[in-house]
This record gives sequence, structure tokens and C-alpha cells, in this order.
Amino acid sequence: MRVRVAILFAVVIAGWLWRDARAQVGEPIVSGAHRFQKVADGIYYATSSGTMNVGANSPIILTDSEALIIDSEITPAAARALVTDLKAITDKPVRYVVDSHYHYDHAHGNQVFMANAQVIGHDNTYKRLLTNVMEQYTYLSSVQGIPSRVDGLRQRIAQEKDAQQKATMERQVASSLAYLEQVKEIKVTPPNLTFKNTMTLHLGGRELQLLYLGRGHTDTDVVVFLPRERIVATGDLMESQISYMGDSYPDEWPATLDKLRALDFDTVMPGHGVVFKGKTKIEAFQGYVREVSRQANEFKKQGLTADKAAAKIDVTKFSGEFPSIRSVGIDPAGVRRIYKLAESPEPAQ
Repeated sequence: MRVRVAILFAVVIAGWLWRDARAQVGEPIVSGAHRFQKVADGIYYATSSGTMNVGANSPIILTDSEALIIDSEITPAAARALVTDLKAITDKPVRYVVDSHYHYDHAHGNQVFMANAQVIGHDNTYKRLLTNVMEQYTYLSSVQGIPSRVDGLRQRIAQEKDAQQKATMERQVASSLAYLEQVKEIKVTPPNLTFKNTMTLHLGGRELQLLYLGRGHTDTDVVVFLPRERIVATGDLMESQISYMGDSYPDEWPATLDKLRALDFDTVMPGHGVVFKGKTKIEAFQGYVREVSRQANEFKKQGLTADKAAAKIDVTKFSGEFPSIRSVGIDPAGVRRIYKLAESPEPAQ
């Protein structure tokens, strides 16, 4: 019996050492629906491993005794998967969740954490999540197009000869249909602890500054700054890719990013995309937002509709920092937003 216990203990220790060794050399740890990239000691960046619908990326911050998650995922099912998958990197319980903003792909897992964790967000996140967010365009755009996309994928599957491509599309169909089922469980749940401008958490030797720097991607954007580690988690206020502008404040966004750039950090964990270093990408995105706003307002003066203007906006000069920009034209949602604010400004509260 003692020999069996000794062997089991040795296997467990070896597993821990192997897991830590993988993290040290930078190889992501894949667990279930998530891939965990080690950013620093006790700090991970969770992204989808491609096995289920996972919306935003979730930075994970471990302290001496607990775990803090930034963004609670796209559905309760995805949130539960994250909690389960976290066991690959820690046995510590999740005691804090921070909503980087109110959008569905960042906050629709909140309900899973309410019983055992403090869910923190901006005052405006609380207010927004008390409204009909599941009846608004930003959320509806995530579900309304799924049936037609699934039909299109099934037609392509029927004609596809390559087994690997067919398997990939079949997984996409399964994932899309699973998402439609998962959203039925959502009970929009606001954070249970809010703040207006700043909040500082001192947790197990770590200092975490929660900062509202102004309106940008939304009027609810919270960044989490770790001054000692010189790391900042930015939600969708700043991504490594082009951020959605459908609920944004383009005239204010660049100035809000000036305040972000003033922080002393060298590593950014964004709400979507990949972890990146430095502030060059932030400067480029400031230029992108200004240029989109300038061109959109010019086209509005010329009498073009928002959708026609969106097709003409040329921001290809920013493709060096944002390779997804391949041609002229941008997401119409951003231009519709610029037109709307021009006609009905929203005073800051």
C-alpha cells in the first residue's frame, strides 16, 4: 500500500513539474476548451482551444490563495468550462471576476460566478446590464446570422472532397448550433460590486489597479493594471486587432487611449487577439479611429448612407499593424455609430 501511495505521489509531482516546465518554456497548456499562455509568474492568457464557443480571451491572475478572472466568457456553459479547465494551471478557487465591459462575449457568464466570487465592473456596466442588451444589435448580430451560416456550411460539406476541410466545417456547424442552445440559459447578470473611476485590490502580494479611463470602445471600459509586473489587461478598449466600433465613442476614444499609454507597462493582454508588447500598436489604433471618424463625417456631409460610406472608407495604410485590413471598406456598424452620435450626441454622465 505504501509503495502504491509513493508511486502515485511521484506521478502527481512529475505531472506538476511537467506542467510547470511547459509553462516556463512558453508552450501553451491546452485544457478542454481553453489554451493557457503563461505571460508571467501566476499570470495567464486564456483563449479558445477551438472545441467550443468561447468569446473574449480571459486573462487569469493568480494570487497566494485565489484566482481572478477578467471577463466571464460568452455563455454560462463557456464560463463553467473555463472554471473546469483552470484546474490545469491552478487548484485555487475563483474569488474575483472583473467585467472589462458590458458586451455579451465578455459578461454573459457572470451568473456562474455570483455564488462564490465577487464580480466587479464599472458603474455603467451595472446600468447597461439592467437594460435589454439581448435585444440590441451588438448581441443579436452574434446569433441572427447563424442559421444561414450553418446552411451554407452544410452545402459546402456536401461538396467538399478533402476530409480534413470537411471535418473542420463539421466542427464549425456543431459549435454554431451548440452556441444557439447555450444562449437559452443566459440570465443577464450585472456585477455585484461597481466603481466610478478607480479601485485598487491588494490580493496575496499583488496590487491590481482597476481603472476607468474614459469612453472608448464603450462607456463601460475597465482596464486592469499590475504596476509591479508592468502588465495591463485592456478588454476591447485596445486589442491586437481592429476593435468593434458599434457602441463606441470615436471622438473620445483616442484621448482615452492617451491615458492608457501614460501607464507604465510593457505587456498588453487584450480582450481579443494576442498578447503584445509596447505602445506602438496603440498609437496606430488611435490613428485608425481618427481616420475612420474623419472619413465617415466627410461622407455624411456628402449625403452618403452609413453603409455606403463604410464601403468607401480607406484605412489600408494601417495594415502594417493590423494585417486583417486587406482592402478598402470597414464594418458598417462603426459608421452607423458615428452617424448616430453626430445626430444625437450622448453627453457624458
